[in-house]
Formats: sequence, C-alpha cells, structure tokens
Amino acid sequence: MDVFTAIKERRSCRSFLPDPVGDEVIEKILDAGVWAPSPANNQPWEFIVITGKELKERIWLESDKCKKILFEKSGWKWLDRYRLDFVKEAPAVIVVVADPKKTGADMFLEGGGLAYQHGCAAAIQNMLLAAHALGLGTLWFTLFDKDILRTMLDIDAAREPLALICLGKAAAGPMKTPRTAAKEKTRFIR
Repeated sequence: MDVFTAIKERRSCRSFLPDPVGDEVIEKILDAGVWAPSPANNQPWEFIVITGKELKERIWLESDKCKKILFEKSGWKWLDRYRLDFVKEAPAVIVVVADPKKTGADMFLEGGGLAYQHGCAAAIQNMLLAAHALGLGTLWFTLFDKDILRTMLDIDAAREPLALICLGKAAAGPMKTPRTAAKEKTRFIR
C-alpha cells in the first residue's frame, strides 16, 4: 500500500469483530513501531500486548470510571454519551509504555524533557499505519488513569503508560472525517 494512501485512508475504529489477530501480525505491527524516529535514537518505548478478555474488561471498567470523572469536571455532553466498549471488544490491545529517561537533549532545556513522548507518538503512528496496511482497524486511546493502569499492568514506577492501541478487524467501514487543507494550517517563512 502506498504510504500516502495509507495516511489518507486510515481512520479510528470503534467497533471490532471478535476475530483474533495472530501473533505474527501483531509482531509485524510492533516491528513497524520500533522503526519510528526518536530523540537521539533512544527508542523510549516498550509495549505490552493484551489479548485476555478479563484484563481488557478491567481496563474498560477503569476507563469508564475515568470518563465519568472527566464528564463531571468538564460538563462536555459528548463525553457522557461516548461508549468505550471498543476497549473490551478489540481482539488485541497494545499498551505503549514510555521511559521518560530516554528523552534526549531536550531534558536540559527549560520546560523540556518531553521529547520521549514525541518518539512514542511516532511509534504509535507507525503501528496505526502498518495495521491499516494489513487490513486491520485501530484506535489510539488515552482516556485512562495512568496510575491505575500502571498498577494493573505492573509497570515500573519510572515508566509511563502513554496510550492504548485497540487493534482488530473493523466491524464497520470507516467514518468520513473532514480535514483542513494543509495550506490553511501552514505559514512559510523564506
């Protein structure tokens, strides 16, 4: 698949078929992730792959609690209606765990030390595109309490769970999402 086609066709999937995703396919997707650029090539990511129903249920339950808290604090009506069932329905969930110590030279700048997150974001995008090229749907999900997830998955206190990638065969076609033209978001300085 052409990279530009993959970029334009990939969409977030919120409804998955129960068909399992094979370990070889997951490994191929993870391999795409580790080829992402990162600050000083520190590769600040680690991955946890979850396929067990019970653990996905627990993550869904905690995410739903987090959603309710955010709804109460924000008052955003869409949050109250936002269903998180995709977390427990996805045949596989990849947890992206970051190592803040692998941030790069930005750690010496005022307000710095966040480039490790950028590297992990690049790894996530690589995995989303690889999954799409393999005919799978994905969702980049961040609506969870990091401390609860850290405890639940026995993640070292020095590491940070950044995102979940819900992964599987899409149960429905992609939703059309509008995009602003790049020229409307770009300023050239020559």
